[in-house]
Formats: sequence, C-alpha cells, structure tokens
Amino acid sequence: MGNGLFDLHAELCKALADPKRLEILSLLSDGEKTVSELEGLMKIRQANLSQHLAVLRQRNIVVARKHGTTVSYRVANRKMIKACGLIREVLLEQLENAGRIVKEATK
Repeated sequence: MGNGLFDLHAELCKALADPKRLEILSLLSDGEKTVSELEGLMKIRQANLSQHLAVLRQRNIVVARKHGTTVSYRVANRKMIKACGLIREVLLEQLENAGRIVKEATK
C-alpha cells in the first residue's frame, strides 16, 4: 500500500520525466507564453506540444489562460522552477565530478 504523498510525488516526477516537458518549463520560467510562441521556440508540431501541455496541466504544473482564440501558459507554482534548477545543479556537479575522476584516472 502506497503513501499518498509519495504517490503524488511519483506522479509529478512522471509528468516531468520528458525532455520536451522540461524544456517547456524552462521556457515558461521567464513568464507566460502563448502556444504559438512555445511552438516557434521549440520547433515541434502544435499537436505534439499540446499533448505535452495537457500532461503538465493535468498535474497542475502549468495553468492555461484563454484570451480570444489564443491560449497562454504559465508555471502554476514558481517553486517548480526552483526545484528543476536544483536538479540541474546537482546534475552539473555530478558531470563535473565524473570529469575530474576521468581526468585523474588518465594521468
């Protein structure tokens, strides 16, 4: 039997376990963007982008705002940007450490 909070955490991580969805979050980190803006920046088809945005919306990671026929998206909670930034920092440190180990092993 699972723990409710851990189950939610795992579901959130599943939603973020895609490079395109992480890219969307990164692009939204500096503010709201329309679907067309995201499409142009990411160079992917709108249908594909819409699928990714739907997953992020279902997990309450992004929120949509409709104005006329245009839909804009923004990050629902800025802490999500901080969390992703921390994970990237850890990854960079790991890569840096791995590079040092390789460098020392080849001396």
